[in-house]
Amino acid sequence: MQRILLAAGRALRSLAEPGMLWHLLWPTLVALLLWGGLAIGYWSEAAQALLQLMRGWPLVGGWFGSGHEIASGLLSFALQVVMLLLMLPLVYVTAAMLVSVFAIGFMLERVAARDYRELEQRRGGSLIGSVTNSAGAFVIFLLVALATLPLWFVPGLGLVLSLTLGAWLNKQCYAYDALMNHADETELARLPRERRNEMWLLALGCGLLGFVPLLNLLAPAFTGLCCVHYLLEALRQERGRPIKDISAE
Repeated sequence: MQRILLAAGRALRSLAEPGMLWHLLWPTLVALLLWGGLAIGYWSEAAQALLQLMRGWPLVGGWFGSGHEIASGLLSFALQVVMLLLMLPLVYVTAAMLVSVFAIGFMLERVAARDYRELEQRRGGSLIGSVTNSAGAFVIFLLVALATLPLWFVPGLGLVLSLTLGAWLNKQCYAYDALMNHADETELARLPRERRNEMWLLALGCGLLGFVPLLNLLAPAFTGLCCVHYLLEALRQERGRPIKDISAE
């Protein structure tokens, strides 16, 4: 837990870096504009498509038939609620992808120059590798989200699924991005695997910010910033440098 708190503390301090706050904010703003525009333009079409999908589900589809008008109306209302709930992870995931592809490079450069200057850059990753890794994680996220769609109708479970899937996506994307410049290929593969439990805790903790108004605008990029600090410190320890005392910073 000390290492997670250290990463979060350094991430908060990094917000004072020139331009850092903007790079934490713009991915979510772009994602909001994108999905807000699509929702305004295609809400009815999306609702109809999901309705047709639900008609094919066992147990649920039968309620849309004749003689079940009240149940059908309730399910149609629930469908609208689920679509609203889905907007949150879609915005979050899109913002996370933008951070992974565009913003995290700026964060990594600034953070490494200030706090990890002694780390040798062994270039075990690449921009192409980052995009490929993020795209693969995004596809898996969407497939799992679609497969678990009926569970979103269970009260409260949609929020749990959103948090868990978002944390997994962040862990998969940012682990590669944070280390791609400084780690060699072996370190890039091993460190996230060895630290996976703490990476889960870090991603879940930051993911909770996504449910806090205003702070959710910064949550995707702030998670990336925390992962950068956490994994670069892990790499420093891996190469024999002791962990710094957060109280001294």
